[in-house]
Amino acid sequence: MRTLSHTSRTFQDELAAFCRTAAVSREFSAGVAAILAAVNERGDEALSYYAAKFDGAKLQARDFRVKPAEVTAAARRLPAAERRALAAAHASIVAFHKRGLPQGWTARNKDGAVVGEKFDPIRRVGLYVPGGQVPLVSTVLMTATLAKLAGCPEIAVFTPSNSSGKVADGLLAALHLVGVDEVYKLGGVHAIGAMAYGTTTIPAVDKVYGPGNAFVCEAKRQVFGTVGVDSLPGPSEVMIIADDTARADFAAADLLAQAEHGTGREKIYLVATSARIITAILAEVEKQLHLLSRSEQTARVLSEGFLAVEVATLAQAAAVANYVAPEHLELLVKDSAAQVLTRTVTTAGAIMIGNFTPTALGDFVAGPSHVLPTARAGRFFSGLRVADFLRRTSLTTYTRGAVRKAEPIVSAFARMERLDAHGRSVQIRAGK
Repeated sequence: MRTLSHTSRTFQDELAAFCRTAAVSREFSAGVAAILAAVNERGDEALSYYAAKFDGAKLQARDFRVKPAEVTAAARRLPAAERRALAAAHASIVAFHKRGLPQGWTARNKDGAVVGEKFDPIRRVGLYVPGGQVPLVSTVLMTATLAKLAGCPEIAVFTPSNSSGKVADGLLAALHLVGVDEVYKLGGVHAIGAMAYGTTTIPAVDKVYGPGNAFVCEAKRQVFGTVGVDSLPGPSEVMIIADDTARADFAAADLLAQAEHGTGREKIYLVATSARIITAILAEVEKQLHLLSRSEQTARVLSEGFLAVEVATLAQAAAVANYVAPEHLELLVKDSAAQVLTRTVTTAGAIMIGNFTPTALGDFVAGPSHVLPTARAGRFFSGLRVADFLRRTSLTTYTRGAVRKAEPIVSAFARMERLDAHGRSVQIRAGK
């Protein structure tokens, strides 16, 4: 596992090089583009082919959609304790995101015209939920709940099946709880293609949401423009900033928790104020690694995607965090330091504060959506919220009197931009 010192003359270059390893190659991008093109051209036939190739599932077009009765049956089969867990998490997510619902408004501008905004739900949205070996049940709640709060009329969910064409009961039960029954047993790049282009069986969506692996993330990037995308949430990331108040066992457990996703492209960062703290946390990582059921995949992530950084000051720690723009940022530092870092770190997807706030709480139950930007996209994207499922439209109403007040300004711009017709369209209403 690699360690850098902030005092090194080559520190910034080495940090940048480590972050760049997530960049896609030309061959990788071309492979994704080929799958998308096949779906666009051959539709359902291509979806059947790729479901067999990547998931081992022999699906015909009539098999793509999960029958609503299957969704209901899965919810009934789920153990009561797990149903209660879904309900509790759902309640927290609803309570958090209700506070973020945008409200329309109107007011008068200086001309006396009425101006304002209205918000409308996006008509048809597509939600990607990773499945397979690690069915992300929580992602259903972290996406579909927000779409429901926004009032989206059509919500289509895509998640890969197993080789028998089955979707995990937990995923279907979560969808039943939220009230979504349009579910397709399709994952990977071809699912993104189905959302973007539509097929005979599957209507295209207007916007695509949800996290995925590097292939899914690249597919979302390539279809942007044909459809909207929420952000580019790819392989998981965590950064822990630790000082001498950090519990080494807590920090190690949280580093391992993100590494256990196990795709090999995760990024795990530890930023600490001394070499001693780094050593203590890494010793705990080694001790706890062998207790995990996915230890082999987790160890691979740590060997390839882990970076420890030794800093001397909080300002240096904040600078590292702002450059990396981590998906999850944990502040295992004294209270006064946490206050400073919360204020000065401005690019993290989500910030967890204190020794008793592991990222897993944010992943499952705290309330904010865990669909967060990765691969430094936090510099310009934020985590998923209800507003992402809404369209904003501005509203403007002028009277003749208001037009007369505005006419001199419009005429001045029309002259500067040499757009006579623009000026005339206002002058004629002002009676000139």
